Amino acid sequence: MRRNSGTGGAGRVGRRAMLAASGTAALALAAGGLSAGRAGADERFREDPFTLGIASGDPWPDGFVLWTRLAPRPLDPDGAGGMPPHSVGVFWEVAADELFRHVVRRGWTRAVAELAHSVHIEVKGLQPGREYFYRFRAGGVLSPVGRTRTAPSPYSRPKALNFAFVSCQAWFEGFYTAYQHLAEEDIDLVLHLGDYIYENPIDAMGGVRNVPVAAELRPEPMNLVQYRNRHALHRFDPDLIAAHRAHPWAVVWDDHEVEDNWARDISKVDTEPDGDPAVFRERAAAAFQAYYEHLPLRLPNKPRGFDARMYRGLRYGRMATFHILDTRLFRDDQPCGDGIKSGCDERLSPSRSLLGAEQERWLYNSLGRSDATWNLIPQQIPVTQVDTDPGPGQSFVMDFWDGYVASRQRLFQQISDRNVRNPVVLTGDMHRHLAADLKQNYDDPDSPTVGVEFVGTSIATGKDGMDLDPSGASLLAANSHIKFTNYQRGYVRCSLTPETCRADFRVLPYVTTPGAPVSTRTSFVTEAGRPGVKPA
Repeated sequence: MRRNSGTGGAGRVGRRAMLAASGTAALALAAGGLSAGRAGADERFREDPFTLGIASGDPWPDGFVLWTRLAPRPLDPDGAGGMPPHSVGVFWEVAADELFRHVVRRGWTRAVAELAHSVHIEVKGLQPGREYFYRFRAGGVLSPVGRTRTAPSPYSRPKALNFAFVSCQAWFEGFYTAYQHLAEEDIDLVLHLGDYIYENPIDAMGGVRNVPVAAELRPEPMNLVQYRNRHALHRFDPDLIAAHRAHPWAVVWDDHEVEDNWARDISKVDTEPDGDPAVFRERAAAAFQAYYEHLPLRLPNKPRGFDARMYRGLRYGRMATFHILDTRLFRDDQPCGDGIKSGCDERLSPSRSLLGAEQERWLYNSLGRSDATWNLIPQQIPVTQVDTDPGPGQSFVMDFWDGYVASRQRLFQQISDRNVRNPVVLTGDMHRHLAADLKQNYDDPDSPTVGVEFVGTSIATGKDGMDLDPSGASLLAANSHIKFTNYQRGYVRCSLTPETCRADFRVLPYVTTPGAPVSTRTSFVTEAGRPGVKPA
């Protein structure tokens, strides 16, 4: 039986049937369907143009964004996906039922070559808090059916909200079996917190995948064609496609969508001649565009060259507000040359910012205005202090919020000054599960706890991992506010009620071969009005 999430929807059997439908089976659903209309002027596809799947994202109470990219040959080295250099007409439909007997919205647009023949349809005028189904048609071919849902009305009080968050999916280090299981979860939203692709060079047999990779797809991407190819390689996976079809997503980038540990317009691999940041900005602009082309993002998130805004809010009635952050594009450079350092005074400078002044103001105002029971802050890197030295000294990762101590203290002070209700930080990047208290003063274990942080492990990065690795044991020894860590692959499933926020840390025993089962390693909860994590 489906949980009462306040957002309606079909049962699990219906979702499994939808996910199992092939493109051929979906074509049979066209009986009540899409008019040929202006698409008659376009050539007919002889191959499936929906090889990269379909997706929905950023739900609002009256709608969501729908996405697809036409690519009958998605891994063609020229980055065009087997498409012609001109635009192609695309029809779309949204229905209240899986068989499209009750179509509530439909429309037509053109997929243009300038955006890799991707489309981003912002559907409006729908009912809040309910399930919908959608599909596309192009060149005589009907896409599979996707399932999505709108957010509840702004002032409603849902009884529950269920979501999951994921990050870090190096295609060459593991199979995406976690997404196979995530597609079957009974949730309202998936948050992807960064590292949707990895820019590392790939060997000829695709790492653990052991499949031939064309020579043109292997080098580290530097331009738009190469970033498009890297996205296509990561997207061309049935488990990832299934998870996108099953749930709406909200996505934000971290570093590997461009380059490891980039900061604002500063490269970490010295690719700019004579330190000229214009070279890196050009590379990053190409990466930004390819990211937008491959994900269900709204028009305000479309980059303009190196200018982009990924931070934004999503409201789920009075149950929750998601304050989604971008911790890459606006940050100061990492202090003391990056890496893991002890005795770095630069990290303590009050002028340093991880978010940039404009994003900081937006976040504080968004938190201050929120009337939600839960204020969730999805972002990329650990906010809590992470001392990596189990001995008497201290060492910190300069890329984490530990390298930007003043930014963390300003955030905690704003949470206190504005009486922000129940802040919960959701984090990726670490390739490990972690549950921690957020402390007002980390030098005083008895100082007030201002909120909690749940860190999710990777989907595939880091290969199989283990339950408790040596680094995890060191973290537990050095940080009393860190209550749990695990170094297996998986994701975090969260359940909100007006009383509690529960995090189930889902793990897989292996990802270097396909077919792993999933289980809940442990669960932690935090209670409304009583900040701090404890075992469920």
